[in-house]
Amino acid sequence: MVAKMKKFTFLVFYKDYEVFLNDLRDLGLIHVATNDKVVSDDEASLSLVAKLKQLQETKKVLNKARDKKNDQTLHPADIERGFQLIDEVDGIQQKKALLQQQLQVATKERDAIAPWGDFDPQILKKISDSGYKIHFFVVPSSQYNPELESKLDAILIKKEASKTYFITVTKSDVPIDELNIEEVKIPEVSLSKLNGLTDSLKDEMRQLELQMTQLSADIPSLDVAIKQVESEITFARVKSSGNKLADDKLMLLQGWAPEDNMNEISQYLESKNAYFEISDPAPEDDVPIKFKNNKFTKLFEPIAEMYMLPKYNEIDLTPYFAPFYMIFFGLSLGDVGYGLFLFLVSTVAAIFMRKTLSANLRGMLTLVQILGASAFFCGLLTGGFFGFQIYDMQLPVFQKLKSIVFLDNNQMFILSLVLGVVQILFGMILKVFNRIRQFGFVYGLATIGWFVLLVSMIISALLPKIMPMFGTLHLTIIGISAIFILFFNSPGKNLFMNFGLALWDTYNMVTGLLGDVLSYVRLFALGLSGSILASVFNSLAAGMSPDNVILGPIVAALIFIVGHAITIFMNTLGAFVHPMRLTFVEFYKNAEFSGGGKKYSPFRKLS
Repeated sequence: MVAKMKKFTFLVFYKDYEVFLNDLRDLGLIHVATNDKVVSDDEASLSLVAKLKQLQETKKVLNKARDKKNDQTLHPADIERGFQLIDEVDGIQQKKALLQQQLQVATKERDAIAPWGDFDPQILKKISDSGYKIHFFVVPSSQYNPELESKLDAILIKKEASKTYFITVTKSDVPIDELNIEEVKIPEVSLSKLNGLTDSLKDEMRQLELQMTQLSADIPSLDVAIKQVESEITFARVKSSGNKLADDKLMLLQGWAPEDNMNEISQYLESKNAYFEISDPAPEDDVPIKFKNNKFTKLFEPIAEMYMLPKYNEIDLTPYFAPFYMIFFGLSLGDVGYGLFLFLVSTVAAIFMRKTLSANLRGMLTLVQILGASAFFCGLLTGGFFGFQIYDMQLPVFQKLKSIVFLDNNQMFILSLVLGVVQILFGMILKVFNRIRQFGFVYGLATIGWFVLLVSMIISALLPKIMPMFGTLHLTIIGISAIFILFFNSPGKNLFMNFGLALWDTYNMVTGLLGDVLSYVRLFALGLSGSILASVFNSLAAGMSPDNVILGPIVAALIFIVGHAITIFMNTLGAFVHPMRLTFVEFYKNAEFSGGGKKYSPFRKLS
């Protein structure tokens, strides 16, 4: 459910405004109604945003440079050190960029002269000074003529598949124009020197990377610096959200807080001599949302937040979709072994990592435990255990369990549809309460009519002796429902407009309900496809293992482990996503969930 909120209106003398905001931040319970701008356009605010971007970019660079293979010890957080890292990291990056550019040039030049081999250019200069003409040539290998070796005293240096390299050493100039071949510039640096240069540049690069790795130990300092700047940005945003009154002498500020904290907030504000008024939210107010659920429902709040938060005057659907989601996950995974695996892994992680995990991560592990347990018990309906069928074993306990809970594919198919009908009808009930809560009782009559009509059709189909289909009682119920559907569909509009809209809505309702119910077949399909895929890997493990006493079991075990690891990942992902889709599309739609709420985020110091 959504926690009840109270509206606060503050009136502050302009000279006391910043002091009051600091007090409000120390309190840490008021969600201040801010404007849409992140911060104001003054130079100080823009400088804070730029500084935050620099810190965040520096942290990204150091995270990449961190030695993840070894457990690198992190240094204690120091906020001043965090700001110093910006210049240090930027300086190292500039040096790396320059070295990288030099390395590219040196590498390109080295690769160009590598085919000529390693020689000293000074020797060539001495030969040239003695009166000989030296030329370097490159031609396509298909065009190289061996006669050049005698005609021009050509010396073949290297012949590759595509190119041939040779030089000429002559007393007179070589008629290059007549030869129609490409001459290249004589290298000015030896290959060994270029190799030494590239090695030296690479070594300098490694030294800079080592420095960056060492600096990554100061990431905690960056974290506190980021939080400090974020706090200053938030403060600037809240400060700019005040409205100036009485010739800018007074500042008007509005905020929200949970009703449960009223006494604490009032006592604190009264001690600060702040003027404030407390009121209930008006219908047009954009009230922030804070969930107030029990321990079980709270585990599913992150799933609800992945879609959107409800409006303040809406019903929070989290407590109502949570049990369905748990069951849908179990049916979609549908394997005793996989469910047991998820439960055990999450339980072991929760036990051995409980001191290092945050409250949110502990909640996620508890959710995985619950979903794993659901998959375990839902798996008993079909008897799948890592692709094997436990009900094929002639053990009394399994045979007894089979007689009680086993469902074949046809029954599982029907169960999926039944669950869909139940959730959709339950969503319509919530729609009634949502409409009554937001607009009044008369706005829920049309949905009541649809609900009664659908339930009467189901009862007549399943229990014809109690209520015969289209009998007197059934026709009476249909008539009353039709009145609600056709004439109370859009209260406030004239009779003919209401009737016309109702006919259109009836068409959409009939076609939509059919599609919505059929969507729940995916619960059966996912479970079936997962069991088939698991059994395929079992067959591969048995059929592809060699007929060897030692290698056979090893190969079979590897195929089994890798295959089921893939299957667990794929099936668990599908079991997580598809029930979410059923919840956010089918259930939310039939409950007429509109959403768009803003999360309650009190103005406080970041820690």
